[in-house]
Amino acid sequence: MKHGKKYRAVAEKVDRNTVYALEEALKIIKENKTAKFDETVEIHIKTNIDPKKGDQQIRSTVSLPHGAGKTKKIAVITTTHAADAKAAGAEIVGGEEMIDEIKSGKIFAKAGGFDVLVATPEMMPKLAPVAKILGPKGLMPNPKTETVTVKIKETVEALKKGKAAYKNDNSANIHQAVGKVSFDDAKLLENIKAFMDSLEKARPVGFKGRLIKSIFICSTMGIGIKVNI
Repeated sequence: MKHGKKYRAVAEKVDRNTVYALEEALKIIKENKTAKFDETVEIHIKTNIDPKKGDQQIRSTVSLPHGAGKTKKIAVITTTHAADAKAAGAEIVGGEEMIDEIKSGKIFAKAGGFDVLVATPEMMPKLAPVAKILGPKGLMPNPKTETVTVKIKETVEALKKGKAAYKNDNSANIHQAVGKVSFDDAKLLENIKAFMDSLEKARPVGFKGRLIKSIFICSTMGIGIKVNI
């Protein structure tokens, strides 16, 4: 991948063989931001799990104390808690008719689309026919990410405040937004700590040994900096 001059200039300042303290890495990111927009600060973790083993999957949620800097758009599919969903601020609320909208793709354009789909339990069997559409988009509700629930009001409010779901990919990596470059260091550090604490609690039962292999932090357009947390 070919990078621009600004990226290469920043890359020259970062020693790829050095593991930086988190505070120092954040300073580098902030002092060398290149985009005109407020970039997201991302954490990328390489784990030692075997993603091919079912008992070594990582899938959980984290409530970032200061949010990730973006208010998520929430869709709720339910036949029992529509009023709660609307009261909590969900952008899209509906029942079985939403399944046809998912099949047609219409719902993804509705109200600018959505970032999270929450379902009440009775809707899960009915969502099975569209699982192949929702799954690849990371939108299939799942009890492990607490997006299948009867506590609709509390769930939507928590998602709006910064609750985020995460899971490992096929390469045993986990990626998570932890704030914006404009956040002060204290807020970023608190968000990162909350995520790391959550990740440790999400350690797979079937995994033994050191969970984390390496940790990198970067901004949306910036270079990855290896850190020690």
